[in-house]
Amino acid sequence: MAKNPELQAALKGKTPEQKKVVKYFLASGCLSGKMKDEEYDAMVLAKLNSLDVKQKALNKIGLDEEELQEIPPVYFHGWEYDGAYKCVGKDGKNRTSKYSATYLFFSDTQVYMYYILFDMVSESKSEKTEEYFYKDITNFSTSNDSVEITTFSGCQGNTPNKKMVETSRFALIVPGDKFYCSTTGIADVDQTISGMKQKLREKKTQ
Repeated sequence: MAKNPELQAALKGKTPEQKKVVKYFLASGCLSGKMKDEEYDAMVLAKLNSLDVKQKALNKIGLDEEELQEIPPVYFHGWEYDGAYKCVGKDGKNRTSKYSATYLFFSDTQVYMYYILFDMVSESKSEKTEEYFYKDITNFSTSNDSVEITTFSGCQGNTPNKKMVETSRFALIVPGDKFYCSTTGIADVDQTISGMKQKLREKKTQ
């Protein structure tokens, strides 16, 4: 079987765990030996749990959770697509090599946001923390976007298949700026955002 130049280049300098992830996205064909979808999901979940996102968020914000109980904290997480490896698994679900987690905390006067993005094929992580006054927030919303993913099938892994997949994002909108994060890992997004919108309406009428 001919070597995949992109795969060989991507494997250079990676740890054994990162090499498994690279092969999951780039290796193809009957003898590729790539891991199963559920194994990759378990790796991502383990890394997510190891970050202890909620405590990290509270540490960054610098407040006790008791001060942030206007409504229960909101937690979003999911696949990020920009600059990531992408694939559609054998189970028909799309996955990427980047994942994010976001916490939103609500005090009497402000919304506090903490966002972290990590990459399964590198040691890089990026964090962002913001504070928003209710009076400045224009809206909470969701958006659905289509992303094209190319996968390869056949025993030589040389038959390209292009597929459009749906992605979902949450947006917090203030004048002149928008914050986006993935919600692909959350089942009850609309219900959660409905509660946030209700609180925002209450705060704006006070």
